[in-house]
Parts: sequence; C-alpha cells; structure tokens
Amino acid sequence: MKKENVPQDMGALGKITKEVCYATDSSGKYVKELSSGWNVKTDALDVAWKDVDERIAKAREKVLNNEASPLLFFMEYRLMDLSILSDYTGFWKWQIKRHLDPEVFKRLSEKKLQKYAEAFNVKADDIKTMTVHEA
Repeated sequence: MKKENVPQDMGALGKITKEVCYATDSSGKYVKELSSGWNVKTDALDVAWKDVDERIAKAREKVLNNEASPLLFFMEYRLMDLSILSDYTGFWKWQIKRHLDPEVFKRLSEKKLQKYAEAFNVKADDIKTMTVHEA
C-alpha cells in the first residue's frame, strides 16, 4: 500500500491513539505511517465483540437456569478458557470443569472461591451474584 493510501477512517480509538502501518513512499521504500483507523477493521471488531456479548448472555442464562455455575459467566466475561483460568488459579482443568457444575460450586470453600475472585478481579460474593463492577 502506498503511503498516501493508508486508511484514515475514524476508528474506535481514533481520537485516543493511532495505529502504525507500513506503506511504501514515492521511492518504493517501506516507511511507517500512522492511521487513525479503517472502517473494515472497525466493522470486523464490532462483529467479534457482538459474538462475545452473545456468549456472555448465553452463559448468564445457563447460570440462571441452574445449568452451570457462575464461573462460566465470568470465564466468558473475562475471555478466559479452561487453560487460562487454570494458569491463574492453580486448579487443574478437570477441577474447574467440576466447579462449573452448580451443585459442586455451591460447596466450594471460601479459599477456593477467593482464588477464582482474584483471577476474575472481583470480590468472592460478586461471583455468586454475577455482579461486575467496572471502573
């Protein structure tokens, strides 16, 4: 892409920051050029975030229907899978799968619940109520 063709559409972060792109100048050499955004990229990100929001809503419904524990909601909300949550908490993946069962979750010790709370950056009581406090 030529330097003068680098997209300058106002993106989601266009007013806050710019993205570095590589383009060719008039002599054909690669140079860094700042871009304030690209509509195609913004649209793709919007679709991706919509999918994330749908997954969070489905997880909330499963918890409310007693099909899963609140851990599922927070895993979706924090974009974590079993491996990531295992790394943060020190629990084995099979243990987390077990803790996703609502009946098993209800019997978790405060110590284990606190480990999950730290991983999700919430209070232990907030896990039980699926409450998220964002700054």
